[in-house]
Amino acid sequence: MFWRSKNLFKRPQGAGTRCLFKSMGYSDVDLERPLIGIANSWNQLVPGHYNLNHVSDYVKQGIRQAGGTPVEFGVIAACDGVAQGHNGMHCILPTRDLIANDIEMMVEAHRLDGIVLLGSCDKIVPGMLMAAARLNIPAILVAGGPMEGGCEFDGRAADVTSITEGLAMLKKGKITQAQYDALEDSVGPGCGSCSFLGTANTMCCLAEGLGMSLPGSATIPATRADRLRAAQASGRQIVTLLEQDITARQIINRKGIENAIRLNAAIGGSTNAVLHMLAVAYEADDNLRVDDFEELSRTTPHIAKMNPAAAANVPDFHAAGGVPAVMKEILPLLHADALTVTGKTVAENVRDAAIRNSAIIRTLADPWSVGGGLAVLKGNLAPNTAITKPAAIKRQMHTFTGKARCFDSEEAANRAIRDGRVVEGDVIVIRYEGPKGGPGMREMYQSMKMLYGQGLALKTAIITDGRFSGTNNGCFVGHISPEAAEGGPLAIVRDGDEITIDIPNRNLHLHVADEEIARRLTLWQRPEPKFRSGYLALYARLAESADKGAVIRHKL
Repeated sequence: MFWRSKNLFKRPQGAGTRCLFKSMGYSDVDLERPLIGIANSWNQLVPGHYNLNHVSDYVKQGIRQAGGTPVEFGVIAACDGVAQGHNGMHCILPTRDLIANDIEMMVEAHRLDGIVLLGSCDKIVPGMLMAAARLNIPAILVAGGPMEGGCEFDGRAADVTSITEGLAMLKKGKITQAQYDALEDSVGPGCGSCSFLGTANTMCCLAEGLGMSLPGSATIPATRADRLRAAQASGRQIVTLLEQDITARQIINRKGIENAIRLNAAIGGSTNAVLHMLAVAYEADDNLRVDDFEELSRTTPHIAKMNPAAAANVPDFHAAGGVPAVMKEILPLLHADALTVTGKTVAENVRDAAIRNSAIIRTLADPWSVGGGLAVLKGNLAPNTAITKPAAIKRQMHTFTGKARCFDSEEAANRAIRDGRVVEGDVIVIRYEGPKGGPGMREMYQSMKMLYGQGLALKTAIITDGRFSGTNNGCFVGHISPEAAEGGPLAIVRDGDEITIDIPNRNLHLHVADEEIARRLTLWQRPEPKFRSGYLALYARLAESADKGAVIRHKL
């Protein structure tokens, strides 16, 4: 077995490096073993990462058991929940590229032989997968696990988003102040990534579907002992991957990527998966297109339903069989021979999996819907593409026509909704929130949640060049490309214009004559940038559009 770090420690020229490691307490025995990095996104700001130091201890145990030397370093991780509804959300998507860059630099600077990616939550897992694909060394992802569901609220187990829904209910007089205050202490009973199938748990599931996490590990709740055993097993397995010379791109390739996209459709995963899988594919030198999501989603039945599309949370999904049960059921649609971090194929991994609760996971013969966990829309409002999630939208809202109410920022839309100025039949247009215009492509989470709390979720719609949280439901279309800040047609919509969202026919249409659209576009002026310095100003200049994954392109 060859490993890169051998040359670092070879005597006599490696004595300088050896003494640096020995100053930290490493022994000659440690330095005779491969160096396995642990990119740990632990912090005390994000519930999904709060347990990762404990999980990391077990990863280290596994690495040592298998004959490696663990070397840990920190990675940033920001919380979408804390960042919702204010300027902090500008920073969330741009952290994805920072995470990938930081891991690349640490691994390459120290010539690490393999990497364990330890994280949860929305942009962290994608950034880590991007780094793995870019580095192409042995790599494995260990998720921190989902949070358990909270108290009963609105007919289901609460989650942290119930607070936002409850605020609108409070203002409408549907609940009392005392009931609202009590939610604070009971919607989040413990750490972990949010209990619903938002982007965090979607991407952890997709990492498993891609083949980059051990089977069944993505959805083990954060506080369970199984979470620690899976971490230890992952530590052992990274050394095995090194011994077998299995590197990340042998797994993160078109077969694995298509498997992950089909899994996303089958479980009704987040729309943000489109952005992230495009970015991961870019790092793997795979020419994935948004249209590929449409083709794969249309032909993949939606067989697992959970919050926000149903009452069950992700821990319930885990108990029902989790990702392995879904992948076994849709195996005829998958690349069954795709390699995974077990060193085995997908088919071998899921051979013994079983559906344990048919109220959550159905069969191919009896799916929740025939296809379309995600849908790609086009039309004169989205000449490139737009993304929606039929799996989280009531069927009666799959076609909706209404009058435009236009807002040039998330804050302006939220004020109007909060003040009762949005009414039944409105199509709320939130623009200049794309990758460049935001910048950072903020989530319209609060807007959707307030509409839900006011009883307008099935009477209004939102379209935007921004994004949506995986927990959103109602009627929504995001990722509209080209975005308003690049002169896309969304920029010239006016209050009162009629708009039709037609999910069955994959169309987003502005009922304005082509000549009038062209005339308005000639009058449009690009807005002043919102940030003139710092990383967000740089991101606004360099980020690609949503239909390209909002990546910062770095290849010559």
